[in-house]
Amino acid sequence: MIRVVLIDDQALIRAGFRAIIDSAPDLSVVGEADDGTDALDVIRHAEADVVLMDIRMPGRDGIETTKAIVDAGDLSQVRVIVLTTFELDEYVVSAMAAGASGFLDKGVDPDVLLDAIRVVAGGDALLTPNATRALLASLNESPDAPPVDEDAVRHLTAREREVVSLVGRGMSNDEIATELILSPLTAKTHVSRAMTKLHARDRAQLVVIALRTGLTRLDDL
Repeated sequence: MIRVVLIDDQALIRAGFRAIIDSAPDLSVVGEADDGTDALDVIRHAEADVVLMDIRMPGRDGIETTKAIVDAGDLSQVRVIVLTTFELDEYVVSAMAAGASGFLDKGVDPDVLLDAIRVVAGGDALLTPNATRALLASLNESPDAPPVDEDAVRHLTAREREVVSLVGRGMSNDEIATELILSPLTAKTHVSRAMTKLHARDRAQLVVIALRTGLTRLDDL
């Protein structure tokens, strides 16, 4: 069972998401908060796997709360999906830099929402091609863009560079395996080693690194 916590200041939004999520046999809403102030306590108590996080909230906003989750050592396995009113929200870059695993429009279809939670819980990044293009453009201009360890990138093997490039294009391990004629386990191993070398918390950060270093280019998307 994937355990989900909802952080949003609008009770109606939370109620709608709860109804959708609880309708799935493998997902369950295990906690809620209406701002970021008490979010970490709720997440810990509920032993959450995935957090749906609103960006704009009174008190501590979604960006600060996401960073607090990432910085808390005991919450290292928690994944955050940021909820926006626009796919290309101006705060998305800051949220990704803070450690979010992806983002969704609040008006997303129920099936897409449920699949997104499963994807992020499984360790994948959640970025549509359009959003990834916008993210790359914003990262090149944003002061919030995370630094890239160029020395670490140079220590990637040729195969790891290929794999990171494909991760940047939004491919899953199975898709990478098919593209490179590898077993899914081998593809997963290459991704894990690249993440370790590049100090990436999850695949979303690996996507950011791929874009910032040119391993994935706009023409690839």
